[in-house]
Amino acid sequence: MELTRELLQPLDKSGTEAEAVGKPRTTYWQDVRRNFRQNKLAMFGLVVIIVLLAMAITGPYLSGHTYDEQNYQMANKPPSSEYWFGTDALGRDLFTRVWYGARISLAVGVLTACMVFLIGVLYGGISGYFGGKVDEVMMRVVEILSSIPFLLWVILLMVVMEPGLKTIFIALGAVYWLNMARLVRGQVLSLKEQEYVLAARVLGASPFRILIRHIIPNTMGPIIVAMTLMIPEAIFTEAWLSFLGLGVSAPMASWGSLASDGVGAISAYPWQLFFPAIFICLTMLAFNFVGDGLRDALDPRARR
Repeated sequence: MELTRELLQPLDKSGTEAEAVGKPRTTYWQDVRRNFRQNKLAMFGLVVIIVLLAMAITGPYLSGHTYDEQNYQMANKPPSSEYWFGTDALGRDLFTRVWYGARISLAVGVLTACMVFLIGVLYGGISGYFGGKVDEVMMRVVEILSSIPFLLWVILLMVVMEPGLKTIFIALGAVYWLNMARLVRGQVLSLKEQEYVLAARVLGASPFRILIRHIIPNTMGPIIVAMTLMIPEAIFTEAWLSFLGLGVSAPMASWGSLASDGVGAISAYPWQLFFPAIFICLTMLAFNFVGDGLRDALDPRARR
């Protein structure tokens, strides 16, 4: 085949179009948002969490009843147009009490995650960055605290303090930060010898500034995932403690205390257990879906 002038004609494209290669460049966080939105289970979990938060705020005001309003003539009534989730043994509206309990259960999960973030990230960051004897001593403290069973922590706090929401916050905060500290320490140990950390050290940045401004921001992916998965764990733990009678005191209610009240009447009045139990399950599933979605979205290997 002979080369002719017609075969050597340039393509009809501008210089910019000719040099364009593949899709437009995106940042890491743009990829995270895109990957998270593509995860249907994660988006479903996020929608469920938003709905639960909205109902926890507005739900107790929708039925026209208060959470501690007793009416013995309406005790143990099934769901109806007046009492949407039925009533309990004291005639209290279960719909109002479920959404009032959502406030307590969700607050326990979120505030516990915040306490774990503040204590665990700082403790694990200091331990991993300074290393040596500092790391040795700090990790031995973590191992000693981890060896004490959680229920023993709660019992010891009950001896010193009265049972209630404050005691649950302290018990969860005193235990749950230990795993976060280990996670952050491992991340800091792998990052503190990176070039950007060495450059900041050469330029005279203080250890605290290097830790806060350079190292911890680069560990936020695993930290965010751990916090997201820790919220349902804290909610379930609070429900378990309230189920055992170590949680909030009457007339306050959480999902755990409502489930505890409903167990005794499950054969005759199953709705008293069904509604708090189903919302505990939905909340745990939703947060776990979101946590799994964030774990996949924050994985740098998922960038395409």
